Amino acid sequence: MPLVALFVFLIGAILRWRMDQDFIKEMGQALLDTKQKLEKDLKGLSRHDVRSKQGFDAEFPDYGDKEDENAAEVATFTDNLALEHTLEGTLEDVNAALSRIAKGTYGQCRYCGKEIDQRRLRARPESSSCVNCKKKKLGQA
Repeated sequence: MPLVALFVFLIGAILRWRMDQDFIKEMGQALLDTKQKLEKDLKGLSRHDVRSKQGFDAEFPDYGDKEDENAAEVATFTDNLALEHTLEGTLEDVNAALSRIAKGTYGQCRYCGKEIDQRRLRARPESSSCVNCKKKKLGQA
């Protein structure tokens, strides 16, 4: 390989690496922002519970002792519990993505090992799989 071609190749590789580092830094900040919002939302609808996997437990509201108030309490609790589980699952995914950034494996599919497309990561920074593997997992491939 001529020296000029090698130089151009190396410059291209350095620029791609730098762009990847900037992208990972951008996604890391987006993940930290999402984590902060999720934790705030969870604190708003549940109480801290060290026994819970994520540290939160939906609170049972107390609207009163009448039958219709009791029905409203159950309905609110059921809604809050479902929302809590969704938020906790997302928080778990976000924490796992932050861990992958720290380990240097962020953006790598956990199933096939290939690079996850940046467009997918921009849409869902906590993604741990490429589109093809996700489709296979969901039975859509």
